[in-house]
Amino acid sequence: MSKQALIVWGGWDGHQPEEVAGIFAGVLREENFQVEVSDTLDSFRDAERLAGIDLIVPVWTMGKIEKEQLEPLLAAVKEGGTGIAGCHGGMADSFRNEVEYQYMVGGQWVAHPGNDGVTYTVRIKDNQEPLTQGIEDFIVVSEKYYMHVDPAIKVHAVTDFGDVEMPVVWTKTYGTGKVYYNSLGHQANIVRMPQTLELMRRGMLWAAR
Repeated sequence: MSKQALIVWGGWDGHQPEEVAGIFAGVLREENFQVEVSDTLDSFRDAERLAGIDLIVPVWTMGKIEKEQLEPLLAAVKEGGTGIAGCHGGMADSFRNEVEYQYMVGGQWVAHPGNDGVTYTVRIKDNQEPLTQGIEDFIVVSEKYYMHVDPAIKVHAVTDFGDVEMPVVWTKTYGTGKVYYNSLGHQANIVRMPQTLELMRRGMLWAAR
């Protein structure tokens, strides 16, 4: 039986959410997921339906979410074991007033010094782990995210801000659900980079129930 995935896109257009959602949908369909792509947060209102979904992929930068939309999402992951996976501001800069959402994600964007066009290296912490195996360190020219992060996350890739080692890819749990995050993906061209896309493919598969 195919696993079920829900991709919900919207918010700030600068991150090309519709295009990025389409890329993720294509990856998941290649992995035999049944994928629904939605452009409304109302897709989160049906708690019973959400609890039956194996993976949620939010692609929603900034904006606001209503209590009746957020609570079923949180419950699906925490209590229902639904996985959640996403990237960049589409998951870790989604709803700035919602601290419980940030707690679930494991971090929140706070700055990208130099804005877009910064050249930096992403370093893989352990390329023997299934999520990163065979992926070498690589260079990105994009936004470089400075994050506030939960010390409970497991870090899989980092970049350097001076002497600070900043997480780029991490995993954690939220109740019974698995959480995967990757700070890369400012626009569709970065999501399509072979390394980013492979990291996201593995992360989505890992997070899915």
